[in-house]
Amino acid sequence: MPTRLAPEELRSHRWFGPNDLRSFGHRSRARQLGLGPEDWQGKPVIAILNTWSDINPCHLHFKVLAENVKKGVLQAGGMPLEIPVMSLSENFMKPTTMLYRNFLAMEAEEMLRCHPVDGAVLLGACDKTTPALIMGAVSAGLPFIFVPGGPMLRGQWRDQTLGSGTDAWKYWAELRAGNITQEDWCDIEDGIARSHGHCMTMGTASTMTAITETLGLTLPGASSIPASDARHWRMAASSGRQIVENVWNNLNPSQFLNKAAFENAIVADMAVGGSTNAIVHLIAMAGRAGIKLPLEDFDTISRKTPRLADLRPAGRFLMEDFYFAGGLPALLKQVEDILAGDCMTVNGHTLSENIADAKIWNTEVIRTRDNPLSTEGGTAVLRGNICPNGAVVKHSAMEQKYWTHRGPAVVFKDYEDLAARLDDPNVPITGDSVMVLQSAGPLGAPGMPEWGMLPLPKRLLEAGVRDLLRLSDARMSGTSYGACVLHIAPESAVGGPFALVQDGDIIALDVPNRTLTLEVSNEELAKRKAAWKPAARKVDRGYLHLFLNEVTQADEGCDFRFLHYTGTPTPEPRIH
Repeated sequence: MPTRLAPEELRSHRWFGPNDLRSFGHRSRARQLGLGPEDWQGKPVIAILNTWSDINPCHLHFKVLAENVKKGVLQAGGMPLEIPVMSLSENFMKPTTMLYRNFLAMEAEEMLRCHPVDGAVLLGACDKTTPALIMGAVSAGLPFIFVPGGPMLRGQWRDQTLGSGTDAWKYWAELRAGNITQEDWCDIEDGIARSHGHCMTMGTASTMTAITETLGLTLPGASSIPASDARHWRMAASSGRQIVENVWNNLNPSQFLNKAAFENAIVADMAVGGSTNAIVHLIAMAGRAGIKLPLEDFDTISRKTPRLADLRPAGRFLMEDFYFAGGLPALLKQVEDILAGDCMTVNGHTLSENIADAKIWNTEVIRTRDNPLSTEGGTAVLRGNICPNGAVVKHSAMEQKYWTHRGPAVVFKDYEDLAARLDDPNVPITGDSVMVLQSAGPLGAPGMPEWGMLPLPKRLLEAGVRDLLRLSDARMSGTSYGACVLHIAPESAVGGPFALVQDGDIIALDVPNRTLTLEVSNEELAKRKAAWKPAARKVDRGYLHLFLNEVTQADEGCDFRFLHYTGTPTPEPRIH
């Protein structure tokens, strides 16, 4: 049994306990908030970091979610304090929320460090919010629990079930091809997002919350409860009760976020057919815990992990179906033999204990181990002279004929060039071409936006083409699909070999052998490199200036160098 803390050992006691002038100030201002000694004396103070905002539809319900967490904290004898932090609205922020993931991570870390709190509940859901909050909380070093916001209800158009993102791309192509009308398109717009909550496909949001549950940072089964289901509110209250207990027992995720836990997370990612973005985020999250996750770890684990979740964009079903089929615990039970089941979790039990009784209720949605969708995971890591530091491809969501493909490059220097020339009949894009988008990485874009699912020319869509090999140093939405090679590192903006690709160069992809090759001689590449010049920097102030000077490449997680784990804890704030 863990040794419970004494009340005077609580971190918040440093603010409220001493009989001195500084603590007099803390207590008197707490009274100004309407609080009294019965609210802070001998009680864990719990921060609830809330990423709600009026312009974030994925987190629209977080005001009520926070109230349920507060209820649980109070029931367990703690004191909840709701603290707003930056809301990363995937739908509206330009050029990409990825530009601001590290901003939220810094804010979460500092808000926990500077306030009189003993533990934290993190409210997140939409894509970058989850890794950002966890990165910050791990660096802050306090006990915490993550409460996922949950997926929205399935979309609907006439008799068609719609999935966020995935069906937007699908029907946009059909509109451009002339197969649906503008009126149809408007009806789809009206029915694809029917409730609060994040994307209901296995996009980045659902992938990251599944990973977070597998890491042991949520209560069991929390990651796939639909946002509008009353069980979601009850899970939030249970999380509030649990964090109070964890503070008393000093159950801190920093004690159990080891290499095995992150390898478990990779297993979950591959088994659900998760988003390619998970690789960047997992590397960054692990880095905050002092764990190295080289790209080879992802590929090694992918090759031994069967894909069992038949979820869009790589399958048929949606997150609501996944939840009622048994959710993540049922899926993890199927791959328990390749998990480190002795890893601890925030409810004080091991991962194996948490999934011991999990069952599949629909074997179409969650396959059994002897009937997988594929014998390996949904994502592959590539190497080659065009991507010496790696690239990723979600081969589970592309036509198999592109798994091995060789064709001539058609190069777009940046996104503006792509938008201007995509439908130009003089640009020689055919079904054999390899579309190349440069200047779309962490520095080049900046922020590494989700531009990697390059749109296809209208004339090819009209001819029935729906996939094409596409390469970029960008990311793509977890709801996207197609033969899209992503995260090419080093990116073109820093002069990596990807910057040297020219129209007509032959590029060869071989997914089974995990290679991506630019068929240009080393001598020719050396000549091109000697003539290459970086683009002029356009920003010299503010957060973007900081980002451009400190962000790492995709294979390193795109975190800031100065936030990397050093092995030395950041000193506690002085309060005198």
